[in-house]
Amino acid sequence: MCLSKKFKFNLVVLFAIVFVFNGCKDHDYIPKPIGQVRLEYPNPKYKLFSPPNCPFEFEYSDLLVIKDRKEPCWFNFYYPNMKATVYITYSSVNNDLNSLIKEAQRLVYEHTIKANSINTKSFMYPDKKVYGNLYKIGGESASNIQFYVTDSIHNFISGNLYFRVQPKPDSLSPAIDYVERDIIKMIETTTWK
Repeated sequence: MCLSKKFKFNLVVLFAIVFVFNGCKDHDYIPKPIGQVRLEYPNPKYKLFSPPNCPFEFEYSDLLVIKDRKEPCWFNFYYPNMKATVYITYSSVNNDLNSLIKEAQRLVYEHTIKANSINTKSFMYPDKKVYGNLYKIGGESASNIQFYVTDSIHNFISGNLYFRVQPKPDSLSPAIDYVERDIIKMIETTTWK
């Protein structure tokens, strides 16, 4: 299809006029502020968890849903709003405390492939005979927190935090910090029956 020279010229002039009038407007562009998603979680109220036929008790957040597991004294503490679960397992100590601790530490250090840091916090409450470690695992590891608590003679509790989402440390950080406070509360309030 052949267009006339006059039509082509008029078309170019029309585009130029539209460009000039649109380009000459005084626009006040305001850049968007840099922002982060702010996740706020409610302040928990703590209740006593004292399962029958188990030799321990501790306080836990009322925001949790507790589910029994197949083994006696094993529980899942589920955070429905975060898609997070703290898996609690209990073992009685039968002259095998070192192997129980080594197994708990082995589970922690399995995550070194994806972890960029592992920070350890130790707990010692000799008056209650409560001793333990909490491991906060940084990076894109599957488990973000692991811990164990023992009286070093009869009882050993271990726990692992897992989220049912792809591990993204930046976006999970507020949730991890929130659950960490609850886990520390569990450890600090642990007593043996």
